[in-house]
Amino acid sequence: MYTRIKVPLLSFALALVVTALLPSCGLLNKKGTASDKANRKGEVTGVAKRIRWKQNLPVDMVPIQGGTFWMGQSDEDIAYTQSSLNKQITISEFFMDKYEVSNNKYRQFLEAVKSGQLTTATPTTLKAEPKFNLNDLKPDSTVWSKSFAFHYGDPLMEFYFDHPAFDTYPVVGVSYDQAQKYCEWRSYHLRANDDIEFDLPAFRLPTEAEWEYAAKGGKDIAKYPWGGPYLKNKRGCLMANFKPGRGNYIDDGFSYTAPVDVFAPNAFGLFNMSGNVSEWVLDAYKTTSRSETWDLDPVYVDNNEPRKIVRGGSWKDTGHYLETSTRTYEYQDVAQAHIGFRTVMTFIGRSASMDSKLNKRLRR
Repeated sequence: MYTRIKVPLLSFALALVVTALLPSCGLLNKKGTASDKANRKGEVTGVAKRIRWKQNLPVDMVPIQGGTFWMGQSDEDIAYTQSSLNKQITISEFFMDKYEVSNNKYRQFLEAVKSGQLTTATPTTLKAEPKFNLNDLKPDSTVWSKSFAFHYGDPLMEFYFDHPAFDTYPVVGVSYDQAQKYCEWRSYHLRANDDIEFDLPAFRLPTEAEWEYAAKGGKDIAKYPWGGPYLKNKRGCLMANFKPGRGNYIDDGFSYTAPVDVFAPNAFGLFNMSGNVSEWVLDAYKTTSRSETWDLDPVYVDNNEPRKIVRGGSWKDTGHYLETSTRTYEYQDVAQAHIGFRTVMTFIGRSASMDSKLNKRLRR
């Protein structure tokens, strides 16, 4: 009895395997997929076998979920500039650096340019390799002495960028133009060295609207990245690196800049959106630009305007400049001891596909 049943069962199992495998090899399924069949009849169904796209989150960046918020003045306009009028706008999703660009990350840029090796393997992008002049990219270390009258900044001028003691401190002494060059290099560095078929969007400076939306940390109206309305927490500790009083720089724990990862992050996981160093953003400065830009992903671009907006306040600024709505500017070719930057990347996936709680790099 056992012998007579075993053979039919084995034959039946083999028949199932053959039936399952042959169509996948195209031996039984000569007509192909429904899409292929429609194509042969003159229909348009799209190119077959396109890869599924999932945008990877670069290291040390956080995803910023899109949303609508009130951009502009969140408290009294003590300077009476009338340049930060309130306007409700919508921001699309993007990735943003968790930290301000540090000395060591900027040094990697300079080392790559100095060596002439912008790729670590066979380039995986069709984009042309950018050209850089090393001497035009070096931070201006003299800003520590020349930015302030009768100030002994020589030790910082000598050690701040080159010494490993300051590797995790934000790079300063870089102009708007140099920050743009860093973005250009970082874009090529990723595209040329990753292992995916299609290029990720380029790194760039954040628009002013993106910066303010990110600084508020998901709060509709927030005076500071932590909400406010005070500059101290309930234990009496200062919430950022700034100048809390006349001649007082040290109460927050640092006389000058601080490492990029100190002080508590905001609700989006971003560090030092207020204080430490002010940050270049993409927009040109114009008092009335708020009324001229659109209410969806606004940006004011004017290549003939040399004044570019800086945001967030710095270690040498009073509390007013730490407010998420305060606007100021610097000339694009000027470097300062209190201005740095961070980068963003446009998210090109479907709006609902971004996980706002994602805090680690996606696996390819």
